Amino acid sequence: MSSGSAPPVTPADKTDAPPAEVAPGDGARPRWATVAGIAILFAAIVIAGVILLPPIAVGAALLGIALIVLLRRILFTWPALLFLLAATIMFIPARRYALPIPLPFALEAYRLMIFVAIAALGLAFLFDRSRRWRPVAFGWPIGIFLATLLVSFIANGTRLVNEGLATTALSGFFQLGVLLSVFFSVRQLLTSERMVMGFLMVLTWMAVIVAFFAILERVARTNVFLMLANFLPLVVLRDDGGDATRAGVNRAYGSAQHPIALAVMLCMFLPILIYLAKYAIWPRNVWNRRIAYGIGTVLVFGGIIAAISRTAVVVMGVMFLLTLVLRPKVALLLAAFAVPALLLAMFLVPAQVESMLLSFLDVDTLIASQYTSAGMTGAGRLADLEPAFVEVRQYPFFGQGFGSRIVVGDDANSFILDNQVLSVLMEGGALGVIGYAVFMLAPVVMLLVYALRWAAEPRHALLAFALAVSIAGYSAALFFFDAFGFFQSFLVHMMLLAVAAWVVTEGSRTAAAPKPAWTPEAGR
Repeated sequence: MSSGSAPPVTPADKTDAPPAEVAPGDGARPRWATVAGIAILFAAIVIAGVILLPPIAVGAALLGIALIVLLRRILFTWPALLFLLAATIMFIPARRYALPIPLPFALEAYRLMIFVAIAALGLAFLFDRSRRWRPVAFGWPIGIFLATLLVSFIANGTRLVNEGLATTALSGFFQLGVLLSVFFSVRQLLTSERMVMGFLMVLTWMAVIVAFFAILERVARTNVFLMLANFLPLVVLRDDGGDATRAGVNRAYGSAQHPIALAVMLCMFLPILIYLAKYAIWPRNVWNRRIAYGIGTVLVFGGIIAAISRTAVVVMGVMFLLTLVLRPKVALLLAAFAVPALLLAMFLVPAQVESMLLSFLDVDTLIASQYTSAGMTGAGRLADLEPAFVEVRQYPFFGQGFGSRIVVGDDANSFILDNQVLSVLMEGGALGVIGYAVFMLAPVVMLLVYALRWAAEPRHALLAFALAVSIAGYSAALFFFDAFGFFQSFLVHMMLLAVAAWVVTEGSRTAAAPKPAWTPEAGR
């Protein structure tokens, strides 16, 4: 290299270079400024809330925000949404509590959770390209039922407007839509078999917990579900204790609106408990699993006895007969366990068993009890038939219009029936009853066909059969209580129906196309 040549240029050593100075306001905003901005915004929200809202509402809102922030990694998941929805339905009695939010109407917890589920799924379908609509299987029976009710509303539109009942009817449609949306929401959240089994197990153990506290209520005469306002930010809508007796014995309410609704809801879980005793994913050990779900079955049966409901006997009778016809070995095995349990119950709680079971043997007294208080609010079911059919004959085909009957409050214009089928006949006419029959019975038939013909895996076949038995038992109860008025049992039916939709659409299936009897290869 010549002496006059310039030295080679080499890249500057970054470690030796002094750090570049950042002028104030350039680059990233200091962290303290972000924290201060959030604190100021939070303080402004708190001050505005204290000035404009009741203190209890502000406290509930702040507590809810704090819990959401702390548990955000757990809460903002689909399994958590399913759990919260199920827990709200199972543990917070409907028509008894509302959230402390100043609105023109009482916002009950189950409604809020349903709206949250709908909103979350709506956002997921809008922004998550990987999420697809899951087949619901039972959409057409629901559609037929709603169509018949809509025809009834249109046919009675003029009369409803003239009598000032149009708004009431529309409110009835809205309430029914909210209840039915639980089926679609839960179905879209069940995306895998593991999630289905986990949800079914959690829901079943929630029923076991309700049954346990129903037994405790019967023994100690204390309903823990009526104390939730002491621990949760809830406003009491009704503070009556829900006292009811039969044959001089107090009946348990649990987290339901009525002992009949409690008994029917618990009956629906008996086939599910038997299924989970064999196929649940926890406990893993087969004997531990049988013991755990055996104890759960005993507790649920005890909760049914604590409710002292003859309707529960009808439900269990229908479920047993269906099992005896289609799975006689299973029915005989269940009978072998049920008879000793029944004898033990007769020894421990003879009054309850006599009121529930032995009263069916005295037919004359049973029929007479259903004719009591004719023309009054608490009339027997048979006493309501004659005045009900007087009105049915006036509107035989399309009824009076769905949602037009008001049975409680100052605006009451009809009487309580304790018979959902008769109620649909009065409001929707013969056409509405046909739609209702399709809505309730078509899923049972589809599940039985799948269980006996199409299921490739035994666990899927037995699950479909257990769900069919459960839904059939609930369908039988519709002649003995107002299903649309007792929200917990109806929503449990919707959640089990969503599980049934997963089984029918995504469960294992055998080849649908029959093999030909003769082929050229076979001939050669």
